[in-house]
Amino acid sequence: MVRLGDLLVERGALTGEQRDEILGVQQSRARPFGVLAEEMFGVQPHIVEQAWAEQHAMIATRLDPRAVDIEPTVLSLIERRQAWQFGLIPVRQTGGTLECVTAPDYLARAMRFAGWRVPMDCSFSICDRPTLATALGIHYPIEGMDAAFVEQVMAQFANAA
Repeated sequence: MVRLGDLLVERGALTGEQRDEILGVQQSRARPFGVLAEEMFGVQPHIVEQAWAEQHAMIATRLDPRAVDIEPTVLSLIERRQAWQFGLIPVRQTGGTLECVTAPDYLARAMRFAGWRVPMDCSFSICDRPTLATALGIHYPIEGMDAAFVEQVMAQFANAA
């Protein structure tokens, strides 16, 4: 797995020396890497969040939401507008956890949304953006939208994130 500090270096948010300095500080202060990057070197929180989401997407389970039978009660946990706006589809509820699927481009946004809107713990599986767009059209249809239009809308949401 790629470490968060390495991703921040790859993205140009930190230098290799800054990453190593944070790792040194982490040994004496039990603080999350991203928090230290923000505090020590002014890395913007959204940059840390995006790198963390990218890291999570690398290890997350892959799931095709078009191929899963989803109970209407699970789908009703979020509104159609929210599903489209935040790029997520609830898939199943197991115990007190709601499993959702999103695309890597939307992971940080979907996790933020779930944290304040969904009244239970959420886990996230990943699919590619065209698959997510098609599945949103299936599970949260909007009249008059075909697959090409759905992908165009999803691309606009990704660019706005």
